[in-house]
Amino acid sequence: MNANTRQARHTIRTRTRTQRAAARINRRGNGSLTTHCLAAGLNPKEARTVASSLRKAATKLGIQGQAGIAYRKGQARACTRYTPAQVAALAVIYRPRKAAYQAAAARLALAA
Repeated sequence: MNANTRQARHTIRTRTRTQRAAARINRRGNGSLTTHCLAAGLNPKEARTVASSLRKAATKLGIQGQAGIAYRKGQARACTRYTPAQVAALAVIYRPRKAAYQAAAARLALAA
């Protein structure tokens, strides 16, 4: 596989991940913090990191999401889902240092 093909596949994979996450939020009206971060364009590892920081912000603001169940590989686990307006409120007080996280926080704040 040459470099152009590798780059094209990476671009499509990233775009697909972002669009699926955004569609899931639009369809349900809410999503986990990681899903919101994926919809903002972060990769999964970065999305988990930002979501963890947003969870801390949620406890500071007293924002409680809706309890839900997420499934992965047949295993059910408890999760908390937030509306885009709630995530925007969390993103306002979130102060990241890394440039990619700052851009994602701006996109999350505008999502509502």
